[in-house]
Amino acid sequence: MTTRAGFIALIGEPNAGKSTLTNAMVGAKVSIVTHKVQTTRARIRGVAMEGDSQLVFVDTPGLFKPRRRLDRAMVAAAWSGAADADVIVLLIEAHRGITEGVESILEGLKDLPKNRTVALAINKIDRVEAPALLALTQAMNERYEFARTFMISAEKGYGIEDLRHWLAGEMPESPWLYPEDQIADLPMRMIAAEITREKLTLRLHQELPYQLTVETENWEERKDGSARIDQIVYVARDGHKGILLGHKGETIKAISKAAREELTEFLGRPIHLFLQVKVRENWLEEAERYSEMGLDFRDGNA
Repeated sequence: MTTRAGFIALIGEPNAGKSTLTNAMVGAKVSIVTHKVQTTRARIRGVAMEGDSQLVFVDTPGLFKPRRRLDRAMVAAAWSGAADADVIVLLIEAHRGITEGVESILEGLKDLPKNRTVALAINKIDRVEAPALLALTQAMNERYEFARTFMISAEKGYGIEDLRHWLAGEMPESPWLYPEDQIADLPMRMIAAEITREKLTLRLHQELPYQLTVETENWEERKDGSARIDQIVYVARDGHKGILLGHKGETIKAISKAAREELTEFLGRPIHLFLQVKVRENWLEEAERYSEMGLDFRDGNA
């Protein structure tokens, strides 16, 4: 049997649907999905099997105009993930078309090695009529020579099988890179932190989207098969701590409950989750925090 394996980088603007597509391809929730932009920080990889091919998805942070150190490190991580991949899939939203952000990504693609295979995936096709889709396909292919164009809805599952089948054929001949039953190469501590961060982001909406980070400080396996997970939520200001705790601690309790339930389901066993909130004014400037998120602190240098 000839086996194939390779890396696929999903790139696009924040909220284009990269995390949803990774999860649809892999068939499990490995990359957090929220309606807030820019929630994927680390290059989370999902592993999918298609026939004799192993597809390793690099879910890059969204590409956008960076303003702060964290932004710059995230954008650098996205382009680095693309440069290292065997195939790149540019994901754009059907109803938004060629935005300023998409124009900027098209420019960036021109700097990649000429032999790189780049496919276009137009997502959320259920939101537009066929003539608009065809016009968008034509306009995009006039601007860049894509190997293939796919029309998909990552959320509803349309077109996912075609894309996965094509990607499988594009992978180089290689032994499989991961055990067949492994869906993500992130350490479980980091996945647990991401799940909690997703719940924080969903609950707090506009208040503190990027001013917080979560770290799994301790993971204790128990004899009854359950696990105790202790996490610290770092916020940048005292005022943020109050928002996070909520009246009589109600907000943090609700977040902890939602995260615990999802972790229990994800890991298939009881989880005891304990959250602590700490103020660290300069966490956005600490190299160690970036390493925790799988980013390179130096990439944030202006």
